Amino acid sequence: MLCDTAKSAAMSAPPSILILSAHPDLAHSRVTRAMLSAAHGLPNVRVRDLYALYPDYAIDTHAEQEALRDAELLVWLHPMHWYGMPALMKLWVDEVLSVGFAYGQTGHALHGKDLWLVTSTGGSAHSYSPGGYNRHPVGDFLLPYAQTAALCGMRFLPPLVLHGAHRIGQPELQAHAETFVQRLGSYPDWPELAGMEDCIDCEVPSSARPVDAAEAAMAESA
Repeated sequence: MLCDTAKSAAMSAPPSILILSAHPDLAHSRVTRAMLSAAHGLPNVRVRDLYALYPDYAIDTHAEQEALRDAELLVWLHPMHWYGMPALMKLWVDEVLSVGFAYGQTGHALHGKDLWLVTSTGGSAHSYSPGGYNRHPVGDFLLPYAQTAALCGMRFLPPLVLHGAHRIGQPELQAHAETFVQRLGSYPDWPELAGMEDCIDCEVPSSARPVDAAEAAMAESA
């Protein structure tokens, strides 16, 4: 059993935060680089730069799943590409959030964690409105993120979105990065989380997924 001192230290330890950064051209990024630079050195924050780790797109699924286990807050940091996530981030979702690990009858590794999307758009806030050229508020494009979190048993926290990334001035960008760091430092004590319900269970019946290689092959050929 832990002694009282060890228990107290464990209870007071800051929550473990994992940032998954996915920018295909980080060297030419303003926003993502600024966010990563601002978060650098935070003692309870780990960063995995997917494009640096996997330039050949050959994701080490086991390593990624192990990195997720201890995280209480998972941050997806990436720009919006064609109303969604960059290609390598999508491949990460496809390969890492697998049945039996992230969802399904025995997939409970992520249950109870929080997912926070931190993203940026080239278009202005007005462009993401019924009267803008994107025709919808940005939240409409984030429904797949919210459902991915729900299927994995995670809460989808209110996203942090920066519009007009190509034209933002340095003072505004710095303020945005400072907000990002402040939120990381104060998690989970965010006012809007106080009344936020736990994620509802999205039970996937075993009949919805192939259970062995033969059934998988049959499903693919159907």
